[in-house]
Amino acid sequence: MNTNHRQTVCQRGDLAGGQFVEFSLSDGTGGRDEQTGFVFEREGRLYAYLNRCPHLGIELNWMPGRFMDPDNCFIQCANHAALFIPENGQCIAGPCQGDTLTSLEVTEDNGAVLVRLPV
Repeated sequence: MNTNHRQTVCQRGDLAGGQFVEFSLSDGTGGRDEQTGFVFEREGRLYAYLNRCPHLGIELNWMPGRFMDPDNCFIQCANHAALFIPENGQCIAGPCQGDTLTSLEVTEDNGAVLVRLPV
């Protein structure tokens, strides 16, 4: 796997208004990796995580693009209602309390949002 590969996942404007964008991670060799992720903007900063709860390894979202709790404060696992701090992925409530989401390096280049594959 090419660990230096950055993948364009969306345009910065796609994240306006608290939107989340889901993506599949490509290994850069033409094959597809089974991992999926999501990216979002919060207070002007970009964040990206693997879409995998540390408790059971299942996807977090309720439905496409829906990751936040009803109060729009925390990322919430749809299966066990675990709550994660958006800015650092730390679980603060639920069966995986103390664990963290797997963060992905995210950058912006001329309006394109790029994510680096996890090592």
